[in-house]
Amino acid sequence: MAIESPRDFPETVSIDSEGLDRRVLGALVEASAAINRSLDLSATLSAIAQMAARVMGAEASSVLILEPTRQKLVFMAAYGEVADPLMGGEFDADLGIAGKVIATGEAVVVPDVRQDESFYPGMDEKTRFQTRNMIVAPLVEQGEIIGVVEVLNRPSAEPFTQHDLSVLQVFANLAAAAMCRAQQHEVLKKENQGLRESSDRSVRLIGHSEAFRNVQELVARVATSNATVLLLGETGTGKEVIAKLLHQNSPRRDRPFIAVNCAALPETLLESELFGHEKGAFTGAASSRVGRFELAEGGSIFLDEIGDISLSTQVKLLRVLQEREFVRVGGVKTISCDVRVIAATNRNLQEAIKAGRFREDLYYRLNVFPIQLPSLRERRDDIPLLVEHFAEQSAKELRRPRPRISSDVMALLAGYDWPGNIRELQNVMDRAVLMADEGVLEPWHLPREIAGTGDRPDEVASEGGGLWGYEKALIVKALQDNNWNQTKAAQALGISRDNLRYRVKKYKIVKPAS
Repeated sequence: MAIESPRDFPETVSIDSEGLDRRVLGALVEASAAINRSLDLSATLSAIAQMAARVMGAEASSVLILEPTRQKLVFMAAYGEVADPLMGGEFDADLGIAGKVIATGEAVVVPDVRQDESFYPGMDEKTRFQTRNMIVAPLVEQGEIIGVVEVLNRPSAEPFTQHDLSVLQVFANLAAAAMCRAQQHEVLKKENQGLRESSDRSVRLIGHSEAFRNVQELVARVATSNATVLLLGETGTGKEVIAKLLHQNSPRRDRPFIAVNCAALPETLLESELFGHEKGAFTGAASSRVGRFELAEGGSIFLDEIGDISLSTQVKLLRVLQEREFVRVGGVKTISCDVRVIAATNRNLQEAIKAGRFREDLYYRLNVFPIQLPSLRERRDDIPLLVEHFAEQSAKELRRPRPRISSDVMALLAGYDWPGNIRELQNVMDRAVLMADEGVLEPWHLPREIAGTGDRPDEVASEGGGLWGYEKALIVKALQDNNWNQTKAAQALGISRDNLRYRVKKYKIVKPAS
C-alpha cells in the first residue's frame, strides 16, 4: 500500500455526545478495509500505523508490540517523517506513556507531554522528533494486551480530546483483530515451511552390540528433556539419525526438525541460513528471508559439523544458546526463539579450542550432554543386521529384487574396516543391489577394496578384522538363517553343537531382543 502524505488526510473529525458521527464511521470503515487487505504481518502493521494517523489527522503514529518473555516494547511499524529510525527500536515495557498503557490496559490522552512525568523522551532524543501531544490505546485480543498504537501531534493548536481517544480505541480494537490474524497466518506459514523441510520417515536404531546399546541408553535418558546434546564421532556414524531419534522421542516431536550442514556454506551465507536476513542486507538479498532457527520454532535444530563454523558465527550462536534470541542479518529487531539445539562434529573440539579455532564458552554451552557414537568397526556384531536392513531398503528404493546375502559376502563385509562407517556401508549396498545377478550377492559384486581377490577377505592386522570378522560373521549368519537354533546352525556350518557353543561364547554373540 502506498503511503499518503499528510495533505491527503481528512480534516480532524470531532465526535458528538451521541457517539461517532458519520465521517468518523466512514474513516474507520476505510481504515478497517485497509488493514484487513493483506494477511502479511508486515503489510498489516504498516497499514495500522498509516491509517491510525489518517483517522486522527496526526503528524505521526507507531505500532509497538509487547514481547512478554523479554518485557520489551518493539517498534514494528511507524508513520511520519522519522519513521525509519524507529523501526526495530525497543525499550523496557514499563517505560513511558506506552508502558503505562501496557500496565493499566487503559487508553490515555496526553494534551502536553511536558506536563506528564510518565513521558519517556528516549525515542525523541534518538530521532530528533519533538512530541507535543499524544494518545495511546492498547491492542487487546482475547483479553491479552499484545501491544499499543500511539498517535502523535495534532497539526492544529488544539490538543487531542477524550472524544479522539474513543475513536482511537475503536480503531485499536479493529487493528488488534487484524494483527492477530496476520500473526497467526505468519506462524502457520513458518510452521508449514518448517514441517515441510523436516518431513521424513521415522527412524529406528539397528544394532544390539554393547557399544551401540550404550548409545541407546543415553538417547533414552536425554530425549525427553530440553538439554542441548553434542553428538561426537567419525564421519558417517549416524549422527543425524540419532538427532532425529532424539527429536522424535521428545515433547517437541510434533514440531519441526530442521537440519543444517554448517560445513556446506561459507560464513556469510551460513549466518543468513541460520538467522535469516532482511531485504537489502547484502548483494542479492532481494527480499527478507526466514532463518532456520525461526523455522524450527518450538522444535529442534540439528547443527551438523559444528566444529567448522567461523569464530564470528560462533559468537552469534553463543548468544542464541545463552539468551534464546537473535537478530536477522541486516536487521535490528531481536527475535526470541524456543528451539532445542542438537549439535554434531567429527572434530576434536578441545584441540580446536587450544588452537584458537573454537570458543571455549561455546563448547561448554554445547557439551551439556555429549554422546560418543562408535565407529562401525567398533560394533562389528551389528554389521549383519545393518547389511540385511540396507539390502531391504536399497531394493525398495532402487526397485530391484531383494537379494540374498551369501555367506562369503557377509564375511567380507564383517571383516572390512569401514573408514566411512554406516554411510559407506549403505552406499556399498546400493551398488551391490544394482549389481546382483539372479538375486544373490556374491563377492564380485562388492568394491575391490572390500572383496580383494573376490574369494576371501584379506586378513587384517587390526583387532576385530580379518579372520575374526570372517568366522564370527559366518556364525551369526548361520544363527540368523536358522532362527537362532544352535543345533541347526551347527549342522549348516558342518561343526558340532559344542564347537558352535564355544565360538558363540568366545565371540560374545548375543541373540537380539525381539
